[in-house]
Amino acid sequence: MPDPLDGWDAAGTRLALADYRADFRAVDSTLAGQDSWKLERRQHFRQPGTASWEAFARGEWDEALRLIEARRGPLMKFGAEAAEKGTGLYRLRVVAQPIIPYLQWELHSLKLRAECGELIRILPAAAVRDLEDDGELPEIVTLGPSVAYHILYDANGELTGGVKVTDPRAVGRATDLIRRLYARGEDVAEFFEREVAPLPPPRVNSVPTR
Repeated sequence: MPDPLDGWDAAGTRLALADYRADFRAVDSTLAGQDSWKLERRQHFRQPGTASWEAFARGEWDEALRLIEARRGPLMKFGAEAAEKGTGLYRLRVVAQPIIPYLQWELHSLKLRAECGELIRILPAAAVRDLEDDGELPEIVTLGPSVAYHILYDANGELTGGVKVTDPRAVGRATDLIRRLYARGEDVAEFFEREVAPLPPPRVNSVPTR
């Protein structure tokens, strides 16, 4: 099946990392009574500057889990603020089997986010392969009906910036696809208990965090 998002961001504006972060924060601060939809497809990211990821990358699994849990307070506040504004935070995470160490770490983080108010579902990678004849689906986040970002990463999975899309038709295409895939997903808590909780601590060779 052809890529359903082929060319969807062609008229967007490419933003360098600092500009992307600043623009995202500015748009997000105005989001009230509208939903955000996020699609995560890549199986591996690097997150230097994130304390729990850095502990994970050093092979310090117990410390990584402790630092994830330490985020509960701020994430509860974030979720409560979104709920007060009437904003739904929807995220679909595509997961390939077997679960690689990075995803094992991320799924612990996503479980916590769900406990703090995000609406997160998991979809097997096999369920989207018929949409990927021309390559993997992009990483996308929408903020209401008029703004979306195609989030960009380098070959190692480190964030480099994004493409801002403001054409409502293009944003609608992205949102509709994420909605359809989300409807087929499984609640992250159920997935976690079955597929992640039984796993032993991942074996990770220490990697540079900077």
